Amino acid sequence: MDTVVLAGYLAGTLTTISFVPQVIRTWKLKEAKDFSLAMLLLFAAGMILWTAYGIWIISLPIIAANTITLGLVMILLWMKIKYQ
Repeated sequence: MDTVVLAGYLAGTLTTISFVPQVIRTWKLKEAKDFSLAMLLLFAAGMILWTAYGIWIISLPIIAANTITLGLVMILLWMKIKYQ
């Protein structure tokens, strides 16, 4: 595998995994008051655009990382709305 592609997968994996502890903590505590609704919405919009960009340039690391991160952000957004 190309070193650049491998670096992309590693970067995507690390940034995506960084959201997992927050999703777990929010789920366990049943509270999301520390999250700004605007931040979550803007971040989700950014993930959608990054995914689209990855599709346009045909970059699987960008597509995979941002699709999974978008899923995690959507879970946080859902919990933010549910636990208000």
